Amino acid sequence: MSESTPVLSTPVRRREEDVRTHQRRNALHTLLGLLELAGQDWATVTDRVRDPLVAAMLVGKSVMASERGVRLSVGESSSLRGCHDRADDLVTILGNLIDNAVDALLGHRPTAPDGPWIEVDLCERGSVTELRVTDNGPGVPPERRRWIFVEGASTKRHADDRRRGLGLALVADLLRERGGTVTVGEREGGGAVFTVLLPATVPGGEGEAP
Repeated sequence: MSESTPVLSTPVRRREEDVRTHQRRNALHTLLGLLELAGQDWATVTDRVRDPLVAAMLVGKSVMASERGVRLSVGESSSLRGCHDRADDLVTILGNLIDNAVDALLGHRPTAPDGPWIEVDLCERGSVTELRVTDNGPGVPPERRRWIFVEGASTKRHADDRRRGLGLALVADLLRERGGTVTVGEREGGGAVFTVLLPATVPGGEGEAP
């Protein structure tokens, strides 16, 4: 991925502002998730995702997606231990991938009987955390599977005409720094599957998990 991920070109000040916007949105959804966890039974999430920060973010994103007509669920085989050493990274990665999937579904609503949906799967394989975000939206054509990780790679615009497309670029940047990877493929039956491998040790042997 390090050889193929394009260099981002947005001016530093503008990009820092946009990064903070993404971070605030994920933080707000995490806070919403904490409030929901305090008031309702979200055992389907907390039984599978033991880390409270990641679980809260998933609950908050689920509420947000539901309000927009999209069903978000955590796969039955998912398992993530508590007090995960990469919880902050997982919140950033999952938050941006889920937001991207919601945008894709709202821009191209599937005709499937069960409506638009997103499924998140997490598992730990030795020192690597693997996560997948799958949706039943329009998918990503093969010729665009590198392009979508370029900053600004979106046909949508904010109300103030600011470029979108930063979220996937942030995911690619973070994973490059952590020695991880992100790929996108096609879901059988239509849709996209984003797969992330996040190692517990950053390049150079630093930051090794206990």
